[in-house]
Amino acid sequence: MIYLQLFLAFLKVGLFSIGGGYAAIPVIQSQAVDRYAWIGLDEFTDLVSIAEITPGPITINAATFIGIKIAGIAGALIATAGFLIPSLIIVSIMFAIYNKIGKLKASQTVLSYIRPVVVALIASAGLTILINVIFGGGEINAHAVDWICAAIVAAAFVMIRLFKMNPIAVMASCGGVYTVLGLLLKL
Repeated sequence: MIYLQLFLAFLKVGLFSIGGGYAAIPVIQSQAVDRYAWIGLDEFTDLVSIAEITPGPITINAATFIGIKIAGIAGALIATAGFLIPSLIIVSIMFAIYNKIGKLKASQTVLSYIRPVVVALIASAGLTILINVIFGGGEINAHAVDWICAAIVAAAFVMIRLFKMNPIAVMASCGGVYTVLGLLLKL
């Protein structure tokens, strides 16, 4: 039964996550955290971080990680297959259609209307993770702020946007700073 649930959950993710990996994050959250409660929001935030820094697409990594956690290697294969099947079918169909009508003005108009929705999906996922990191997933108020996390988020943003630093180096350095600060403040 768990294999069928994993397959169907990630089949839905594959069908309804339009816009790429980051746009799929809220759909994965709705299935893995909200609907099936396979993982909690904190673990989901960790999973997104790990899926981001490991090689490969974030959504396939997330499907694989959740599948392994829930049902071992077989679960990973089933969750990943569930996610990939809709993409393979849809991309094959879209490629055939785009080759025939891709340059038409109407198709360009439709694509231009999809872009804002994709941005909204990505922003929603980012805000959910930001709130969870800075406020611990709880109530949003000044007393609930984890100031160390907020400072690290701000520093990472500045390093990536203003100084154009490599994101992997930023993740490693921020992770190191947080670890050192965590150890020092617990002493």
